[in-house]
Amino acid sequence: MAAIPVSDGIWSVGVLNPNLRIFDVVMATDYGTSYNAYLVKGEKTALIETCHHRYQEFFFRNIEQIIPLEKLDYIILNHCEPDHSGSLEALLQRAPQAQVVASQAGSIYLKNITNLPTLKVRVVKQGEIIDLGGKTLEFISAPFLHWPDSMFTYVVEDKTLFPCDFLGSHYCEPQLFDTNMVYPKRYETAFRGYYDAIFGPFKPYVLAGLQKIAQLDIAIACPSHGPILTVRGRLNEARECYREWSQPHQNSVPNIPVFYTSAYGNTTALAVALREGILSALPTASVELLDMTECDMDTLHAKLNTCDAFALGSPTINRDACPLLGSFWPVLTPSTTRKRPRWCSVPLAGAERLSRRFVRGLSPLNCGCSAKDSRSALSPLPTILPRPVKQARSLQLFLRARAGLHTNTWDRNSR
Repeated sequence: MAAIPVSDGIWSVGVLNPNLRIFDVVMATDYGTSYNAYLVKGEKTALIETCHHRYQEFFFRNIEQIIPLEKLDYIILNHCEPDHSGSLEALLQRAPQAQVVASQAGSIYLKNITNLPTLKVRVVKQGEIIDLGGKTLEFISAPFLHWPDSMFTYVVEDKTLFPCDFLGSHYCEPQLFDTNMVYPKRYETAFRGYYDAIFGPFKPYVLAGLQKIAQLDIAIACPSHGPILTVRGRLNEARECYREWSQPHQNSVPNIPVFYTSAYGNTTALAVALREGILSALPTASVELLDMTECDMDTLHAKLNTCDAFALGSPTINRDACPLLGSFWPVLTPSTTRKRPRWCSVPLAGAERLSRRFVRGLSPLNCGCSAKDSRSALSPLPTILPRPVKQARSLQLFLRARAGLHTNTWDRNSR
């Protein structure tokens, strides 16, 4: 992709990657992605974002269509993951005069990412500006959208926002603007999937971010992935979708998915027994059995973000959980469980050591955890299968005990 004008004095200089199918190991990208970067030129010139190191030579050529690298004045890093900063080290070798600009957290991350402990970074804060001469960059702090280092950059004269990953998508078409999409339905699927996976765990921060930009006059939003959004296209709709999707969620009935995988049906038997036990204690509950071999990770992540409790189940392979459940483990973070009632039963068809590992792994997540009576050696005995009923009763008590943090109408009615 060559340098593409966005408006007078602003160009897109990023790189398309239409063939990417897995992003950051765990996220499906059925429609590819783009590593967007932008050049803003007044009397001085600022580059906003870099790109994945694998594509840096194409990226550098795009910049040089507009300006020699040695003429860059600023390199703005709204966010520092390697898909944003991966080519920074090589770029600084060719443009050592450029001043790197980032948030306080970003300044720390960049030194580690580039392996340059003496890297000089100008730290900017909320509301601070850089005057390029005819172009004014205003910085907006946006922590946890979706890293602690995240910030937005706003070009006042052009009413253009660079919101980093916010409002972005893993979606790639040859034409960069939202008004030129050929497959809008595919974009909508990618846009929602991106929100669920990247911003779903950070809904309060999404609402705070929307509030911070509410008073800005924004005609164009240039995210770090996916199409450029315009007021004539999808910009207002995208902002409203984020607002709607980020509203506090309360289920009308207890929502308790059971995530499991099973080699010979034994863990399945425990999962079914657990479902029956939950329903005996909470008859109105929605208890979905989710075989992880039949669900993609984005779907599982979305289920986790909206549940009131959850269960995990796995057979053992070499005294550990099966690899499929291991791939789900990174999703279980404090950001996906904090301040929500969670109860975890671990119906394991396998070793006691693994059961203890689950309890230790879940302990930092602010979850109630019951695993003691869920173990089974190989085929579950008839005396073991009734145990989930007792566990489900403890679940009912646990949810009620946590009502101070999360009050549910269904909980009050079930007393």
